[in-house]
Amino acid sequence: MKWPETLTLVRHDESAYNALRKAKEESSLYQTFKKFYEERPESEEARRLALEVKDAFALNVGDHNTPLAEGAGWQARSVGEKLRGIIKLPDVIFVSPYLRTQLTFGKLVEGWPELGDIKKIDEPRITEQDHGLALIYNDWRVFNTLHPEQRLLRNLQGGYWYRYPQGENVPDVQDRSHDWFTTLVREYARKKVLTVTHHLTILSIRVEMERLGASDFIRLDNEEKPINCGVTIYDGKPKLGKNGKLVLRCYNLKLY
Repeated sequence: MKWPETLTLVRHDESAYNALRKAKEESSLYQTFKKFYEERPESEEARRLALEVKDAFALNVGDHNTPLAEGAGWQARSVGEKLRGIIKLPDVIFVSPYLRTQLTFGKLVEGWPELGDIKKIDEPRITEQDHGLALIYNDWRVFNTLHPEQRLLRNLQGGYWYRYPQGENVPDVQDRSHDWFTTLVREYARKKVLTVTHHLTILSIRVEMERLGASDFIRLDNEEKPINCGVTIYDGKPKLGKNGKLVLRCYNLKLY
């Protein structure tokens, strides 16, 4: 069989950006801005509100350096404790080099200490989508309001195909994930693989393994987005197909 014996994917714990986004959605300022964005995005009032939102809700760190939210980590610790009863100890662990995934892995080890003795590879091909210039604005609506030509382009292309200036679009993330997957096939056939990564990487793996198209990806992202510390497991089935097959055992399993 050319596939891993098991492939387990864990999304990172709640990040500071996840917490900021919740706070933003609960604020009257942001709700007012969203109303103007939807109805009068080119108005001066929309621009004024966009600048207020930018100043009020800023992390002031790069995406790669975004930490976990204050008080977070308990989800990952619980996942570590319970995951040991669901999968065998992995042979190799791939972790995105971003801070929030590295911290999540540390909490997984607290729950399952034996993970700390396993070979760990920091893998840049499984990082989150690079939002390029939009990172400065910390919100795609704010970015599009202050750069109206980007709003028009995104509206024309749709969120799946639109590529952020100096950044990536979704197919770029899928290409990276596919390239990493070839490494798994080449070097980790019949091995047990654990991965700590991001939501778009998890969706990209589903697209890869289940031969899904753009419309399927969009549907999953809208309706079945990976949750923080959600667990996805594929099992290798040697007798399926010519060279075996990875079969989805569970998706978005909540262990906390």
